Amino acid sequence: MNKLRYLVLLIKGMCMGAADVVPGVSGGTIAFLTGIYQELIDSIKSVNKEAFMLLFRGKIGAFFKHINGAFLFSVLGGILISVFSLARLMKYLLEFHPIPLWSFFFGLILASAVYILKGLDRWSIKNIACLIAGVAIAAYICLATPSSTPESYWFIFLSGAIAICAMILPGVSGSFILLLLGKYSFIMEAVTTLNYKVIAVFGAGAMVGIVSFSHLLSWLLKKFYMQTIALLSGFMIGSLLKVWPWKEQIASTITDPNVEVVALTDRPILPSLFEQINGSDPMLLKAIIFATLGIAIVLLIELAANKGSKSTK
Repeated sequence: MNKLRYLVLLIKGMCMGAADVVPGVSGGTIAFLTGIYQELIDSIKSVNKEAFMLLFRGKIGAFFKHINGAFLFSVLGGILISVFSLARLMKYLLEFHPIPLWSFFFGLILASAVYILKGLDRWSIKNIACLIAGVAIAAYICLATPSSTPESYWFIFLSGAIAICAMILPGVSGSFILLLLGKYSFIMEAVTTLNYKVIAVFGAGAMVGIVSFSHLLSWLLKKFYMQTIALLSGFMIGSLLKVWPWKEQIASTITDPNVEVVALTDRPILPSLFEQINGSDPMLLKAIIFATLGIAIVLLIELAANKGSKSTK
């Protein structure tokens, strides 16, 4: 019976991993939908000082039991299977079908932001301020951040630490955070080509991040739930600038006393108006179709979640 349970957990982890590879769909949402969210949070929070003391004393069995290791490793195994399986597909689509893919991401993130906003029970001044702050911060990051951020190990480590936190938040995906940091394509490339150094550094950052921030995120959601939800929704709305299908790159020169660096920054633009009027832009129709598909997927997940919550009452 236990073997069957862990096989089911592995499959649920695979669903979470598939969700986190795609910006806009959250692994946390899938965990919530499949009924393992609370156990996931509790298991992550159990990786604490007491757990490390057991590990350092050589009490491997007690350590494994303390952190609910069988559960965690089953879910983590499923996540890794999906990430490594789907990374090659994402790399191919980003290279050869960018506009349909970005349109799909746009629909996913837009619908996810609306879905999260539905969780606000009242529109207080604090909630509205947090929402506006989230939009402004994300928009600034999207417009001010160069399209290529550093590929240094310290930044890869930081990216892993920040992105992993999204996995335990329903509505925000790790890939969405990587998009904001300008590291989505880079990490997908590393996974596809099995760049073990990059994967190891990113993974180390993820481990440190999830252990360090799980308690903070849990505290924020308990003490300032509505404000946190509003801020996250604002982040997602502001990030739509990052996933807008049509972009142009603006070159700016950063002069240092010793070196001159040309930074490329993405700016969203409208597709050609002439082509839209004459119907000669096939990408526009594809963009609308794939954005609609992204919205439809989030709606289906929401319907399934509502149905699941009613059935448990």
